[in-house]
Amino acid sequence: ICGNSYVDWQVPLTEVVEPVDFEEYVSSHAPGAEPGPLRQLMEFPEDDLELLPLEKECTTLEPPLPEEEHQRYSTMYTPHNSERQRERQRGLVKQTFELDEAAAAERQDDQDDAKRRSVSLDDTPRGSWASSIFDLKNSSPDALLPSVLERTAAEEMDRRNTDARLQGRHSDLLGLYPPPDEDEAVERCSLPEVPKEHCGQRIMVKCLSLKFEIEIEPIFGTLALYDVKEKKKISENFHFDLNSDQMKGLLKSHTPHTAISTMARSAIFSITYPSADIFLVIKLEKVLQQGDIGECCEPYMVMKESDSSKHKEKLEKLRVQAEQSCSRLGRFRMPFAWTAIHLLNIVSSVGGLDRSDPDSDSGTRKGHGTWNERKKKGFERMSVGEDMCNFASFRPATLTVTNFFKQEGDRLSDEDLYKFLADMRRPSSVLRRLRPVTAQLKIDISPAPDSPHYCLSPELLHVKPYPDLRVRPTKEVLEFPARYVYTPHTTYRNLLYIYPQSLNFSSRQGSVRNIAVKVQFMAGEDPSQAMPVIFGKSSCAEFMKEAYSPVIYHDKSPEFYEEMKMKIPANLTDNHHLLFTFYHISCQPKQNTPLETPVGYTWIPLMQHGRLRTGSFSLPVSVEKPPPSYSVLTPDVSLPGMKWVDNHKGVFNVEVTAASSVHTQDPHLDKFFTLVYVLEEYSFPFRLKDVIITEANMEGELKASMAALRGALLDTCVRFLHQLLSKLILLIVYPPVIAGQIVNLGRAAFEAMALLVNQIHKNLEGNQDQHGRNNLLASYIHYCFHLPTTEPAIPPSDSTSGFATLSRATARPSSLHLSRSKSISNSNPDLATTPVSPDEEVERIIGSKGVLQHIQFTSSFILSHTTVSSSVCVHFTITPCQASERSCNRMSAFLDSISFCSVPTRQIAKKLLHEELALQWVVSTSTVREAALQQAWFFFQLMTKSMAHHLFLSSKLDTPRRQRYPDRFVDDIAALVCAISADIASRYHKDVELVERLNSSLAFFLNDLLSLMDRGFVFNLIRSYYKQVHIANKLHTAQNPSALNALRMDFTRIVCSHEHYVTLNLPCSTLSPPASPSPSTSSTTSQSSAFSSMVQDQGVASMFELSVPFRQQHFLSGLLLTELALILEPDGEGVFFLHKKAISAVHSLLCSHDADPRYTDPQVRAHIAQLYLPLIPIVMDSLNQLHDFTDSSPARVRHASAHADDGDPDNSNTISQSVAMAIAGSPLPYRLTGHRSAGRQCSSLSAECSRTLLVCFLWVLKNADAALLERWVSDLSVLQINRLLDLLHLCVSCFEYKGKKALERINSLTFKKSQDMKARLEEAILGTIGARQEMVRRCRERSPYGSQENVRWRKNVTHWRQNTDRVDKSKAEVEQESVVDGNLATEASLVVLDTLEIIVKTVVASELKESVLGGVLRVLLHSMAGNQSALFLQHCFSTQRALVFKFPEMLFEEDTELCADLCLRLLRHCSSSVGSVRSHASASLYLLMRQNFEIGNNFARVKMQVTMSLSSLVGTSQNFNEEHIRRSLKTILTYAEEDLELRDTPFPEQVQDLVFNLHMILTDTVKMKEHQQDPEMLIDLMYRIAKGYQNSPDLRLTWLQNMAGKHSERGNHAEAAHCLVHSAALVAEYLNMLEDCRYLPIGCVTFQNVSSNVLEESAVSDDILSPEEEGICAGKYFSESGLVGLLEQAAASFNMAAMYEAINEVYKILLPIHEANRDFKKLATVHGKLQDAFNKVYNQQRMFGTYFRVGFYGCRFGDLDEQEFVYKEPSITKLAEISHRLEEFYSERFGDDVVEIIKDSNPVDKNKLDPNKAYLQITYVEPFFDTYELKERITYFDKNYNLRTFMYCTPFTLDGRAHGDLHEQYKRKTILTTSHAFPYIKTRINVIHKEEIILVPMEVAIEDMQKKTQELAFATNQDPADSKMLQMVLQGCVGTTVNQGPLEVAQVFLSDIPDDPKLFRHHNKLRLCFKDFTKRCEDALRKNKAMIGPDQKEYHRELERNYNKLKEALSPLINRKIPQLYRTLPAQTTQTQR
Repeated sequence: ICGNSYVDWQVPLTEVVEPVDFEEYVSSHAPGAEPGPLRQLMEFPEDDLELLPLEKECTTLEPPLPEEEHQRYSTMYTPHNSERQRERQRGLVKQTFELDEAAAAERQDDQDDAKRRSVSLDDTPRGSWASSIFDLKNSSPDALLPSVLERTAAEEMDRRNTDARLQGRHSDLLGLYPPPDEDEAVERCSLPEVPKEHCGQRIMVKCLSLKFEIEIEPIFGTLALYDVKEKKKISENFHFDLNSDQMKGLLKSHTPHTAISTMARSAIFSITYPSADIFLVIKLEKVLQQGDIGECCEPYMVMKESDSSKHKEKLEKLRVQAEQSCSRLGRFRMPFAWTAIHLLNIVSSVGGLDRSDPDSDSGTRKGHGTWNERKKKGFERMSVGEDMCNFASFRPATLTVTNFFKQEGDRLSDEDLYKFLADMRRPSSVLRRLRPVTAQLKIDISPAPDSPHYCLSPELLHVKPYPDLRVRPTKEVLEFPARYVYTPHTTYRNLLYIYPQSLNFSSRQGSVRNIAVKVQFMAGEDPSQAMPVIFGKSSCAEFMKEAYSPVIYHDKSPEFYEEMKMKIPANLTDNHHLLFTFYHISCQPKQNTPLETPVGYTWIPLMQHGRLRTGSFSLPVSVEKPPPSYSVLTPDVSLPGMKWVDNHKGVFNVEVTAASSVHTQDPHLDKFFTLVYVLEEYSFPFRLKDVIITEANMEGELKASMAALRGALLDTCVRFLHQLLSKLILLIVYPPVIAGQIVNLGRAAFEAMALLVNQIHKNLEGNQDQHGRNNLLASYIHYCFHLPTTEPAIPPSDSTSGFATLSRATARPSSLHLSRSKSISNSNPDLATTPVSPDEEVERIIGSKGVLQHIQFTSSFILSHTTVSSSVCVHFTITPCQASERSCNRMSAFLDSISFCSVPTRQIAKKLLHEELALQWVVSTSTVREAALQQAWFFFQLMTKSMAHHLFLSSKLDTPRRQRYPDRFVDDIAALVCAISADIASRYHKDVELVERLNSSLAFFLNDLLSLMDRGFVFNLIRSYYKQVHIANKLHTAQNPSALNALRMDFTRIVCSHEHYVTLNLPCSTLSPPASPSPSTSSTTSQSSAFSSMVQDQGVASMFELSVPFRQQHFLSGLLLTELALILEPDGEGVFFLHKKAISAVHSLLCSHDADPRYTDPQVRAHIAQLYLPLIPIVMDSLNQLHDFTDSSPARVRHASAHADDGDPDNSNTISQSVAMAIAGSPLPYRLTGHRSAGRQCSSLSAECSRTLLVCFLWVLKNADAALLERWVSDLSVLQINRLLDLLHLCVSCFEYKGKKALERINSLTFKKSQDMKARLEEAILGTIGARQEMVRRCRERSPYGSQENVRWRKNVTHWRQNTDRVDKSKAEVEQESVVDGNLATEASLVVLDTLEIIVKTVVASELKESVLGGVLRVLLHSMAGNQSALFLQHCFSTQRALVFKFPEMLFEEDTELCADLCLRLLRHCSSSVGSVRSHASASLYLLMRQNFEIGNNFARVKMQVTMSLSSLVGTSQNFNEEHIRRSLKTILTYAEEDLELRDTPFPEQVQDLVFNLHMILTDTVKMKEHQQDPEMLIDLMYRIAKGYQNSPDLRLTWLQNMAGKHSERGNHAEAAHCLVHSAALVAEYLNMLEDCRYLPIGCVTFQNVSSNVLEESAVSDDILSPEEEGICAGKYFSESGLVGLLEQAAASFNMAAMYEAINEVYKILLPIHEANRDFKKLATVHGKLQDAFNKVYNQQRMFGTYFRVGFYGCRFGDLDEQEFVYKEPSITKLAEISHRLEEFYSERFGDDVVEIIKDSNPVDKNKLDPNKAYLQITYVEPFFDTYELKERITYFDKNYNLRTFMYCTPFTLDGRAHGDLHEQYKRKTILTTSHAFPYIKTRINVIHKEEIILVPMEVAIEDMQKKTQELAFATNQDPADSKMLQMVLQGCVGTTVNQGPLEVAQVFLSDIPDDPKLFRHHNKLRLCFKDFTKRCEDALRKNKAMIGPDQKEYHRELERNYNKLKEALSPLINRKIPQLYRTLPAQTTQTQR
């Protein structure tokens, strides 16, 4: 099916084979290996399961309850991830790469460059031989390699090379490759967080000081947070006292003892839902005194301490009053003042503004974990506005609050407060108009530290760390979150808050004005039973028995704002109640009046029907003390004989709230827990509200209460989640016995559990891991769940019969076709442990009512799902956990009262949780089944954990796997897996998201079962899954096969992530299926003798194929590779993201093997590699789909040509067919893989996928057994070997080292981005992944905040903002990355080399496949060409030498370019900066010559190739170092001298000749190197070198091409074209000498029309050189096709240079050749190109070059001194530009002060120049043509092509000035002639001739006038006419204002006839010029008149007037003729003249 490598499959790949019976196989095949790593590979470890108790961390010093612990499955193993990888990469050796060496050297060079000077270019023909040989003789060679000159047998050579190659190799290849993409790691499961109490963002508030203008009495403060928007108080109160000791002293009598916990001045507030509406409210109170609030505030508002003189007496009086109040009324408070701080201002402004306070510097703290954790929980999505409120990281601020508002007695309620706060935010706040109480409160607000010292919890327990109990504490303030927070309770908390709100005593008779409310918590009715559980406020005792509300003076119906906090006992009874007593306080001391008079009583009973009463109450108030036994009734009951205020109406409003982990405060939960408790205590009958619970109705009530759980508030369910689940599990495991009957609650409990789990999941979407598991549930299973081992209490009925056997209560539907017998067993010995007595202190604290054990995290079991890169076996050990037998009262039933207990005295019905779950699930229907499916993972994990726990508890861990579980359970599991697989197959296109979750849950479940159950059975389950999915795929209903494939891939990947994956694959089994179950001798022996027997068992071929035996034996790896093979099938629906999935799965598995310490032994690795051998042919078959790394252009499919031209090969940019169809909306046709759809473009893999696939391929080659590979290769056909070679070639390019510089450049994640996005897009379009899931996944993976994120709407952090991806790395990281990269490149190349050696070996053995050798050498050469490390190159050269030694004819006899390539590579390495590389390269080069010589006594071929290689290397290589190559040449010479065998042959001499010749070339290059920065000089040099090769055509051609390359780089296309034309002419010459061919050009002459310069290519006469000589003109260009190629290139360059006319000339030479060859296709193309060219000639505006003369003066210039050149610069170059360029260039070279530009263009006098300076003279020149030439040169092109003469003018006067008056102005014209015509093969040409013409002033005037006349004529006759231009020219000619204008010229030169007869002619000429000029002016005026509009009439008249004036003035001057010129001549002379 897949290419030709798979022939004999009987079972098609799309079906799964019957797996081997694993247990049978293992038991019948004794492991043959000795104990050791190989033995470990074959068997599961004994201690595969281990249970670890994990102490539950207690955050406080004192436990809130008795000690607890939670246990969980340990998995001591870490997934393979980038951190681990980095660890492993630490100790890598840095490989030496020339690339990096060169880069380092370059930096050095840049520094040296400044010091360099120009070197003289003497014109000797390439330096003298003598000097150069002298240099060479004196240089020193590199180290010689020892065995180069020895003759060794090939076998010995190979052995040595192999040994050397294996030294110091890096063992794990994949450790060097980037770790697998985390996105793909479906098998990765994050451990759930350990359950812990919720905590929001925390801020710390420190109260520093409070000062008023006057200090007369103590003032007390409270702080609390309020959310205005939610209208909710969001924290409890924090009380502080900042009074001075003197003030505190006033109250000494009332507070004898002050607890340190009440002295706190700093508080930590937690904010879960930060918003812009949160205020910190500060309220102040003072001691009660006479007078209302206003009066009491007055002194604070009016008086100041500073005005003490004024108020001295008044102050004194106030102090005395205050003292009296404190001593008398010190217990009572009154409201005083308040203020609020808007938190947002602190958070936002502090970040931005620089505050002046000293603390602001420390404010740069970053966010804290608390914030991130709250984000992680992802409770609710934040809206954009809330973005600003990050209370976890802002700069700490110290505030001074100065204004307080006085409290108003009638506006004290919270309602009023919210109004005030809302008003405060308005700019025109009413509050601002009030007169403030001035004070100074200093507070500090800052983010709370992570673990602050000296902290008290809200229960006043000491939070760790608390180093010293005497230090003033900080209090944690309990938060009342604004919205629900879904977190289970994990610590004990039982607090009650009382809020008296208002009282109405207006109708109460008597003196009731100053009312105080006293609150007490009563355990009974006797006053002594008031309990000390009320928390003290500030500076008082820790706990009080009573609390008073503040008093409002003279108010009969006061409002209150008080909060009273109580710590209530856990076990409340019906007698516990709150008692409220109302007092009238008399503020003035009067005779006979008591201080407090009771005026009313009321109460609230706390327990009712077993529930805590909380909420708002409106209570009637009794006037007298309540009667006895009042506490069990509510005050609403009208008791006889009691007097009530206001006729028993509710006059007192109070609110009671609880923060409790004991009381659920939810009726549904309460009822359920109470019923369970009743069952456990067996306390029938029991009254529940209005129902009496008896044995008869118990079952119904319990089931009803379970069903009613869905009505409970989700928030409460979550808070009590652990207890709820544990109780439900308890009811399943121990069905209760009621009235002697077992009541089976399994079904009801399963339903309740399924619905609960679903509800939690649905509502808390944000809180999931990548597999959609809710973290709360996952952490419950992981840490808290354990099988209940407590027996419920023994029911009183004494019927012991009825328990002996248990039948299953639930009937099984007959549709389940279960095969095995239903044996029923209930013998389950329970674990017994001795009871331990609980700590006495605990008992004392909690009282004897019963020990409350809050959530007991006990032996939790995890089967971990971290990937199998596990390094160590997962251990699930279990240790029994002990706790005491605890009797429980009713309330504690809500706590987790499960504990181990003593031996049960009788047998109790006990079921096994996993069996019951499986059964209930299988038989469940409709909604319950759907609910269970939705959260399948939960039940699966519960089952596996229960199964493991059960194995431990029943000590079955050692029993054989088949006997561990009863058959009926096994049947249930099979039915379950089958049903769920069917669900996946049938629903995958409807419920994408559900199916995705279900699929991974099932896979994890099977993965776990592999550790617990019969493994063969599990394999069959996997097979049944595959079958179901395959059936679905076959049906044509499959809308979207790729989605199903993706699911299957994920499934396979998760199953394969098993920790003992390798062992499960039977890596050491033989490939013959075991014949008999009994262990046969053959199979055992075959086991031990690892490889030998295996091969005999069956052809090696089947080990490399996905044959049936392979897939049976290596079941899991067979599945994985089959998936890969199917997805990579060229015709398969291999949508892009599937490729990535499949490849990533294999990659991550191989990574895990590499990282696994169990598998470090090479022998073990070879066995593991055997599981992946088919990967090699799979990758070979997909060769055409791989990304082509050899091509640097954008992604191409390799060998796209192999598929007939069918579409765009650039497949990576096209949309794959399936995506297109999905967009179009048609369902995808599913292609059965059997039929290859003909001619379909194969899908190409992305670069990233290809690279990963190749690294896996190399891994297999590296780790597989070499002998095995050899046998396999020897069976391959030549075609297949060539494919393998192609693949290796690709590997070399793929892993080539890019260099440190490249890494610094990339330095971001760009490589994968686009490909990833493409995959994501495809997934989304094809709907293979839910869009929501995708979003969640993205948010989670990419977000910068922790792992489980919900940043869906926070645009600024969504992952597509590229900048967040681009994390710039530090230097050290880049360094490390380059080390890793270098090691990867080296290792990959060495693996390729090993494989090449294997291929060569098989060729040697069979001698049939010599055709393969060329391919081997090509791969070798290719690997030499890249950037390779020194280490690799040494081995590479050894292999290359061995290859050439064994097969010399391959290089020297066939006509191949291999020899040329090899020479080039070797020479390149001879110039390496790394010594060892040079040594090896020189040795190879020397042996190459020697072998060439030995074959034919002449090594012309190598000689020629080496010389040409050196030339091209020198011309093109940037970082070429001649010093290094000189050493290599010397080394070669040394070898030649020391080679004794060939000493007497001509060989050493020939070597010497060659070396000297090479050395000459080098010397030229040294100079070139000097001028690397000076383009003109560099080209001159190359030109010189090329000239030197006049008699060596191959080399001249090489250099001409080097020049062409250089020109193209710089954009000089015309010059590049000319180099190519010269090359073509050279080739034409030699072709002409070889054969006379009429259609070929005759030689250079033919090219004359293209350029007159070409003739210099004429061949040197025949006798010097005949082209027939071996090695001459051997290059590929010396052929007809070569010539055509050169001409084509030339034409292309001319086209780029816009010289279209030249293209025509080139094609004139080319056309005859095509015509002769009848190549009409090419002719058509050529004519097409000609048409384009000619069209452009007349359509395009062109600008050719600008020319400048540059003169060099000064000895600094070396041989440029006094040279003049004409430079050709790009068109429109200004003089300033070129002079700036040259000045800058030479200044850099010689120094700024050395270079000077001569500003004029006068001749330079050398003697006047400073000898130490360098002078440049630059003048603009124009092409100059004689008159006769102008007749030929008509077009613009003609005037700019083939230019040799140039002219420039210099104005001067005789006295040395440049400019003077008209009569003294002379002009010098200089005409320059160059040695060659422009354009030429270089951009500057020497000036060879110079001619000067001097014009006298009159001639200058003539020229000026001619120019003006021309301008006029042009402007007049311009078409279309341009009136503006015409008027400008006219104005210049006739305007009166023109100075030195025409009139002045005429007056100066024409007013007198000159004295000198020589000037007569000029005089006359000027006169005629003026005549012409006036005529032209007239024409112009006429034209202007015709063109102007009416608005310009006046202007025109003015022009005419000026013209007439000019004409008048000129006419006498113009008409005066010089008589001497007009002598009458004899008639006949005149005739002849005519």
